[in-house]
Amino acid sequence: MSAPQKTARRSLLVTSAALSSLALTAPVALAAPSPSTSPSATPPARMSSVGGGRLGQAGTQVDLGSGAPVLPKDITARSWIVADAESGDVLAAHNAHWRLPPASTMKMLFADTVLPKFPSGEKYKVVPTDLAGMGAGSSMVGIKEGETYSVRDLWLGVFLRSGNDAVHVLSAMNDGVDNTVKEMNQHAEELQALDTHVVTPDGYDAPGQVSSAYDLTLFARSGLQKKDFRAYCSTVRAQFPGETKKNKKGKTVRESFEIQNTNRLLAGDSDVSVYQGIAGVKNGNTTNAGATFTGVAERGGRVLLVTVMHPEKNEHNEVYKETAKLFDWGFKAAGKARPIGELVPPRSAQASAQPGAEGQAGGAGDPSGAPSAEASTKAAAEARSGGMGIALGIAGGVVVLLAGAAFVVNRRWPLPDLVRRRPRP
Repeated sequence: MSAPQKTARRSLLVTSAALSSLALTAPVALAAPSPSTSPSATPPARMSSVGGGRLGQAGTQVDLGSGAPVLPKDITARSWIVADAESGDVLAAHNAHWRLPPASTMKMLFADTVLPKFPSGEKYKVVPTDLAGMGAGSSMVGIKEGETYSVRDLWLGVFLRSGNDAVHVLSAMNDGVDNTVKEMNQHAEELQALDTHVVTPDGYDAPGQVSSAYDLTLFARSGLQKKDFRAYCSTVRAQFPGETKKNKKGKTVRESFEIQNTNRLLAGDSDVSVYQGIAGVKNGNTTNAGATFTGVAERGGRVLLVTVMHPEKNEHNEVYKETAKLFDWGFKAAGKARPIGELVPPRSAQASAQPGAEGQAGGAGDPSGAPSAEASTKAAAEARSGGMGIALGIAGGVVVLLAGAAFVVNRRWPLPDLVRRRPRP
């Protein structure tokens, strides 16, 4: 066989495998309605079918196979989803595409959009206009005008303290809030997160600002393919720069203070234990959204993503309690419950799987497949993560507290590309 024939044959094999993996995400299945951006009081009878028709149906969707446990009966969230982060299989969902206010879980999309643009060591001096326009009662990390912060400091403020002030400073670095919102909406469309409409980059309540449990899970899955994203969202506590002052001796000093992650499954609380295997991602809480949360956890070689939006039960840390129950169910049901849908790949990943795109489905550049902010622009990062496909690791040495001892999440887990997908049973 000649060299051109071998190349053509190899291209055909790659394309065939890629197209086979896209069978469940054909354009007809992805046709999404254009609903109002005003969240409804009850789930619409008909919602988006991105990821599969059952995900567009109201109510709980699950297909229990032999030996699969029943779903926990005390889940009160308006919307939730349990998905396999590796294969993209959705194991169960409840009103997955219901468009609801997302609160600070919207910061996952903000980070996935903006994080690759600035090296973590870059310094920035805050001016008064950077902090203008934040909503009343916004969560803050404590950024001060006139002080200089590294990009790393700012991202720790975003992920650990959900600091709207940090979001606004990073947005100012990114040519302003309006430009950042525009880019976030464009990136959401690229990820096929079609339930999402961004109005504020920090997730603060605003008319028309909506997302869904399905879309938030897409944001988490995309973000977790970035090394820096994984490192920030899995950090339990860190030192944050304080205000420059003169001490008693008249010497100018700038001390730091500790900030702790407000993700209670990662840091724990009086009524919530650290969840075994937890490694991020992001929580939120506003008047309109109630409590929202997306988490990722690993047990026994299985990595799950769970998103919970607005539990109706009004108890302290209820969103984390319900998330933990869904994680428990998911780990027991994995391999037994039949998928009722899937997390779709980005549009660019689908395009790369078309004929003539040989070699584009996988990653490029860094052999680990985990491009950092220092090493890539936003376009390069999206190209590398577009196939969902590079073998990635939850940041090594992620330390959380568990029963008074250090529990280390130090595992490599792959998010597969369009070709290297697990065969369905």
